[in-house]
Amino acid sequence: MDWKGINVGYALSASHCTFEEVMPQIQRFVDAGAKVYPIATYSVMNTDTRFGKSEDWQKQLKEMTGNDIIASIVDAEPLGPSKLLDVMVIAPCTGNTTSRLANAITDSPVLMAAKSQMRNQRPLVLGISTNDGLGLNFANIAKLVVAKNIYFVPFGQDAPDKKPNSLVARMELIMETCEAALQGKQLQPMVIEKFKDLA
Repeated sequence: MDWKGINVGYALSASHCTFEEVMPQIQRFVDAGAKVYPIATYSVMNTDTRFGKSEDWQKQLKEMTGNDIIASIVDAEPLGPSKLLDVMVIAPCTGNTTSRLANAITDSPVLMAAKSQMRNQRPLVLGISTNDGLGLNFANIAKLVVAKNIYFVPFGQDAPDKKPNSLVARMELIMETCEAALQGKQLQPMVIEKFKDLA
């Protein structure tokens, strides 16, 4: 697929342990010629963790994409009327973000951007990363799986022996999922094996 001229909204929610895994996927879009607009939740913008400092992640996002981060609801709201984004990704998409999205709660820049994308009936791609995917949050994931214009990066249990409810997407398939979504298709298989912590 030719990504030149395609506008990609790339949103991060606060699965901080996954940031290192998704940054190369953002770079793939940039290298392919897409214009990438970074979007981040408040937690991403304000929280330092053992996985890195917020300011360092922000700097990397800005330098990689060449765009400022959409980091407020006010800044995200125009994405709807402008119909700027051809496809939007939320990856990592936490259980918290998944549950809010499934229940129409719009209280962060990422969720406002997602609402704008759904308003425009354009593809929204979710790369889930949640310890509660097969717990109470399973109902929310199910609601989104059957929702129109929402697509999932193939996902599976990442540590079924230690965290049996945990689900994580194969982030290396983000671009391929977006390509399928732009054609109105779900990349298959959607539910896959993802074992990374079996020791």
